[in-house]
Amino acid sequence: MIAVLLIAIVFTAALFLFMQHPKFGKAPTGKRLERIKKSSHYQKDKFDNINFTPQLAEDASIPGVIFRFLFGKNKNLIPKEKFNFEKTDLKNLNPNENIYVWMGHSSYFIQIDGKKILVDPVFSGNASPVKFAAKAFSGTDLYAAEDIPELDYLIITHDHWDHLDYETVKKLNPKAKQVITGLGTGEHLEYWNYDPKKIIELDWGENFDLGNGFKVYAETARHFSGRGFKRNQAIWASFIFETPERKIYIGGDSGFDNHFEKIGNKYGGFDLAILENGQYNKDWRYIHMMPEEFLMAAKNLKAKRIIPIHNSKFALALHDWKEPLQKIMTLNEKENLRLITPKIGKKTVWQNDSTVYEKWWESYK
Repeated sequence: MIAVLLIAIVFTAALFLFMQHPKFGKAPTGKRLERIKKSSHYQKDKFDNINFTPQLAEDASIPGVIFRFLFGKNKNLIPKEKFNFEKTDLKNLNPNENIYVWMGHSSYFIQIDGKKILVDPVFSGNASPVKFAAKAFSGTDLYAAEDIPELDYLIITHDHWDHLDYETVKKLNPKAKQVITGLGTGEHLEYWNYDPKKIIELDWGENFDLGNGFKVYAETARHFSGRGFKRNQAIWASFIFETPERKIYIGGDSGFDNHFEKIGNKYGGFDLAILENGQYNKDWRYIHMMPEEFLMAAKNLKAKRIIPIHNSKFALALHDWKEPLQKIMTLNEKENLRLITPKIGKKTVWQNDSTVYEKWWESYK
């Protein structure tokens, strides 16, 4: 018993020391915390979803989820071969082009109406606080901070490890003119030496005029936040980036709910919607959309074009690595929505509706 107690004490102390690392970020304090407490979405010392959102569905259990993660992994969870993708030179783009470059999972670069935007960059090779977990698929880590040009806007949808990467964001600090994120996440960034003057933090329903006809709006998502044991101290959000000519929906992570329809009605539709499709499971279906819900969300948003993300780089669920794209392509045979499915690293002119996108994932095992 003494030996067990000593082991427990040592483990607890080691875990405590490990979690003091700056990569875990910092909980909001001071004036930021005062602002958070005034938010109508912050109750009982945490942010909450509009509608009841359990992280595990009613028919799921923690022991069952743990058992399936330990013993239920399938042989197609991770690609059996290295991807062979070509990398777009982001520093030498035609500044007049409106393009999209996917970097795998939820990281992507957009150049639109002269503005350069980077969303949720994770270039460190894993989506976890430890290097041996949630490793990127071989061949997907094409980009590093050194490949990124000067950015007009760095957008962080929420503070989960697969969206806010400490190593990447630290290196991007000199390149980002402004950062757009949800209320509370700015505390992490300031802790990591970002200038508070260039951080734009928005609560759901707030907006910020970026000047010259550009504007950003923060809207609801159905998810959660947190980098340690204490969750929901910063808000998770979707963003609408509006230019003088176009509106783009940046979805972040979200389970399906009526907020998609409300947002679609509020903004009158979108030229492009970028939505999560991957890392889903029926056990946590309220915080990540299932494939059949993806197309419903796209229709509710009144999106002219849709790009699926949150797949093809990390295995954070138990489905086959290529299943998310396979399923929505099959489901879309009936709906016939404009689905854009570029390869990682490929320059995509998303407004060209005559482009036929190959099912690139079928070329890999």
